Amino acid sequence: MAHSRTLIVAEIGVNHNGSLDLAKQLVDAAVAAGADAVKFQTFLSENLVRTDAPKPEYQRQTTVANESQYDMLRRFQLSAEAYRQLHAHCQHRQIGFLSTPFDNESVELLVRDLGVSMLKISSGDVTNAPLLLKAAQSQRKVILSTGMCTLGEVEQALAVLAFGFTQPPGARPSLSEMRRVYSSEAGQRALAERVILLHATSEYPAPFRDVNLRAMDTLAAAFQLPVGLSDHTPGIAVAVAAVARGAVVIEKHLTLDRTMEGPDHRASLEPDEFHTLVQAVRQVEDALGSPAKLPTMGEQKTAELVRRSIVAARLIQTGEVYSEDNLAVKRPGHGLSPMYYWELIGKTAAKTFHKDEMIR
Repeated sequence: MAHSRTLIVAEIGVNHNGSLDLAKQLVDAAVAAGADAVKFQTFLSENLVRTDAPKPEYQRQTTVANESQYDMLRRFQLSAEAYRQLHAHCQHRQIGFLSTPFDNESVELLVRDLGVSMLKISSGDVTNAPLLLKAAQSQRKVILSTGMCTLGEVEQALAVLAFGFTQPPGARPSLSEMRRVYSSEAGQRALAERVILLHATSEYPAPFRDVNLRAMDTLAAAFQLPVGLSDHTPGIAVAVAAVARGAVVIEKHLTLDRTMEGPDHRASLEPDEFHTLVQAVRQVEDALGSPAKLPTMGEQKTAELVRRSIVAARLIQTGEVYSEDNLAVKRPGHGLSPMYYWELIGKTAAKTFHKDEMIR
């Protein structure tokens, strides 16, 4: 069975630096690179962060050092109208539009106003039960990133999603009730139909030694859900390896220039690199092919030329006994297989064979 096509998502995030024009340029670059979808981050700064919240170290290194996280996000925040234009631009360019909502209002914008069919939840919100519930109650599919997570935290998040997917809007959530629904047949069925888990390492850029790509396999085994990778490493090697391990989604940041000011540019691919990633993923998908170990049509033709047959090592007279002295194995391989070599030894020739003539 052939490997299904991997969804390749160009994560624009806030690499537009608050500019609608730059955001559209990034969409165009994603289209040219061959991405299946682009993804933004939709938020209202006042709902996301306290005004005095400090920035993580990687953000301090790549943005204004003495600026608060709130002030930085305010600069990168796009309006609802900007998202409407971006959504329309994506439709025009025939590329999928995704976004990560960081608050309930942003869920409403994406679901009711833009009509998206899928929501992405960031690693930072795996423990944000109210947002998870809001996303699930929209009945949209959910891609859940699991950076910084333990398996227990992923399971708790899935329990919230299961509750939201299956219970009426007025149902009162509680930890015990969400666990009950998670364990139910209906809850598991809803998760299987609507959730993809992404392994992630929440460092920007992420060191290769911290990726632990085999944990993606652990997620698939633990929860029996499709898995993928949100990749923050330099280059394309890890993303390509994830596809070979069964990733159904690859998410990778895209920038026009890695040296630009902003929190995520440094951990992003530039357009030519992203195009190389897409090509490599598609090649791996073709190469994965079938799990059956059988010769291909091309190999069958080659086998006749490079495998060998039993031939006469010298003139063999009628009635002569076959021996290691008068038998040899040579190419091509459309005669008697050398696997029958010892079956012939000790038997007599029914006819005369000239040197190099195939033994029939």
